[in-house]
Amino acid sequence: MKRLLAFALSLLLLIAGPVAAADGLVALKSPHSAKETMDRFEAVSKERGLVIFARIDHAAGAAKIGKTLLPAEVLIFGNPQGGTPFMECAQSVGIDLPLKALVWKDARDQVWLGYNDPAFIAQRHGVAQCPAVTGLSKALAWLAQAAVAP
Repeated sequence: MKRLLAFALSLLLLIAGPVAAADGLVALKSPHSAKETMDRFEAVSKERGLVIFARIDHAAGAAKIGKTLLPAEVLIFGNPQGGTPFMECAQSVGIDLPLKALVWKDARDQVWLGYNDPAFIAQRHGVAQCPAVTGLSKALAWLAQAAVAP
């Protein structure tokens, strides 16, 4: 019985939870189209008072040079309230700020929303114990979950 419960829990986490697709990348499956997922992420970010610096459509850029990409957009966003405390731990964190979210559709037609894990960024800059990481991680997870919610 314990094995069955453990298997079921593992399967649920594999299906529903965030996936680490690459070093430091947190990726969540979205039930929405790529555009709708990014629209939702942008909307909840604005609602939370974040500044939207840019929204970059990689597929549109590829089309300008006669190439084709599946939908892929990056949103660059943030605010000094979250970024400044992170940079107080290490000025070099600034190369990873403002924060970014990527929404893409893969070859199997699955839409994903991904972002860089603040803990990975902190480790990269030698400040793994930076107190700003916890709040940023929670905020990003909340924004991502809100964007991919059914």
